[in-house]
Amino acid sequence: MTPGGWIALAGLGLAALPAAREAVRTPVGALQKTAPGRFAELSEGRTHYQWFGPESGPVVVCVHGLTTPSFVWLGLVSDLTRKGYRVLTYDLYGRGYSDAPRGQQSPGFFAEQLRALLSDQNLHEDITLIGYSMGGAIATSVAAEEHHRLSRLILVAPAGMGHTLGRMATWATEWPIVGDWAFHMAFPRAHRAAVLAERTLPSTVQNIGDQQISELRRKGFVRSVLSSLRGTLRRDMQSAHRTLAAAQLPVTAIWGRDDRTIPLRAMGTLTQWNRDVRHIVIDDAGHGLPYTHTDQITRLL
Repeated sequence: MTPGGWIALAGLGLAALPAAREAVRTPVGALQKTAPGRFAELSEGRTHYQWFGPESGPVVVCVHGLTTPSFVWLGLVSDLTRKGYRVLTYDLYGRGYSDAPRGQQSPGFFAEQLRALLSDQNLHEDITLIGYSMGGAIATSVAAEEHHRLSRLILVAPAGMGHTLGRMATWATEWPIVGDWAFHMAFPRAHRAAVLAERTLPSTVQNIGDQQISELRRKGFVRSVLSSLRGTLRRDMQSAHRTLAAAQLPVTAIWGRDDRTIPLRAMGTLTQWNRDVRHIVIDDAGHGLPYTHTDQITRLL
């Protein structure tokens, strides 16, 4: 074989690496057989959900973030159900036990999943909606259109105020094909390193680090994260927040003073869009508020 042929062959091998990695990951169908909850058959795919607490309690619906599925809420769920709340958690498409449909994962894409789930569960009014990180942007999108169904909106370290993705993620989101390849190769190691760096943090969710890393072994997860970075986290939610201000829906935003993922300066941006938001800052807290500072969030709610 000529030198050019060897180069071409090597190039093909490198190009195939992401697909080869994806091929050995666990199909979501196999994971769904071990799911702890139930499934709603929605228009874009199966959505895994769980109910907790008394049937007669006030309803709280929780929307998780970019990389950590609904198990991120388990500590908060335990606290809320002891106080008599009825809590619904679910996995966003591409995470946990939910299907991973293709297509751009925009706020509208995720908002439609949540609206469909609420209808499937016959939830029509007096809902407390909680969104964490990217889930804050999703919850805001839904609240802007469905504020008549909500009693209040709680945002925990919310995205949507102009998210800084970091150099690698920004480059990957701006360059199709080449960016896809680079992200599929680099993200798993970066995600694992970020999770391991937080091993010493307190957590009300048992083995949360191991569970976060295990997401890397499911098919569709890495692709879904990249799609969400492109479709949701690069956008700001100014229009939706101004709609909420006009609707006068009670909104509370909870921030971690030491959060490096959603820096505290986002609070100022949100204040410009909706001056009626109640802001609460938790000292010595980073981005993992739902599981590192569960007690404080429970008291604030």
